Amino acid sequence: MMKRIVALLLACAFVMGALAAPAMAAKTVVIKIAGMKPEGEPETIGMHKFGQYLKELSGGKYEVQVFPNSTLGKEDAYIASTRKGIIQMCATGTQTSALHPAMAMLETPMLYDSYEHARRAMEGETFKLINEGFTEKSGLRTLNAFPLGFRHFYTKKPLNSVNDVKGLRMRVPNIPLYTNFAKECGISGQPMPFAEVPSALDQGVIDGGDSPLSDIVALKMYEITPQITLTGHILVIHSLYINEKFYQSLPEQDKAWFNEAAKRAADDIWQMVEEGDAKAIETIKAAKGSVNTPSKEFHDYMVDAGKRSWKLFYDTVPNAKEILESAASYRDAK
Repeated sequence: MMKRIVALLLACAFVMGALAAPAMAAKTVVIKIAGMKPEGEPETIGMHKFGQYLKELSGGKYEVQVFPNSTLGKEDAYIASTRKGIIQMCATGTQTSALHPAMAMLETPMLYDSYEHARRAMEGETFKLINEGFTEKSGLRTLNAFPLGFRHFYTKKPLNSVNDVKGLRMRVPNIPLYTNFAKECGISGQPMPFAEVPSALDQGVIDGGDSPLSDIVALKMYEITPQITLTGHILVIHSLYINEKFYQSLPEQDKAWFNEAAKRAADDIWQMVEEGDAKAIETIKAAKGSVNTPSKEFHDYMVDAGKRSWKLFYDTVPNAKEILESAASYRDAK
């Protein structure tokens, strides 16, 4: 009897060991994602949100490690690392236009009337048209699109009319899209790193610049340039990208988890940024800054300048007309 009991216990132990082996083998998969923005910015929050949702959806199978603030190098470097598969994912904006010119159209000047308008386009055909052929060229897949905010002017003097804009010396990012739009507005664009803006303002080298409200508040630009004009001329849009070979290596269920996590993260950021703009305006006003809405004449002038700047896209993006028409079709969509 004793021998039978011992044999039974050994058999049970063998079975339990066999069952436990797969569970022990199923280790957590670490996903590394790099970005350029510091903690607290929409891009970085979006990366963390993606990680939280992916872990939740996968039951802990995936753990996302976020590397913000250019920890893994500047944009070009970490985009290259993602393409090579050194890391699995990254977050960035129109820097990917170096690989596929249409990606610059994510930030087409004067294209969107509101966050709602832009979101419909980014969740619809416009986003698909912009990404057409991107994965094949780049080896990256775009998982979502989310806003960092509309860019608005900050200046020392109020901008009450079109004449107030013409001839202004304004800091612009050293990107053809931005410098060309400034030129069309009659602005003397001064390309320089954002870090140099405060000293350039103090020295009178520039009269102002443009940024999303979140940046204007975070850096307290309203203390140096208290006149904020809500032109909303460019909506800064970033995305989460994943190495295509890695994505295709995933089981279908896992792909669905990645897609859903990216969608949920984007949903959160769209809502957060719009609410953040309202709070930013309150902060600026409380600090005695002035927040102004352009007149219809001023707005129409900016729209015309924006449309003239679109020539850059017609010259470089084969389906530019289709993309612009698609975005316009979402203007009155319900």
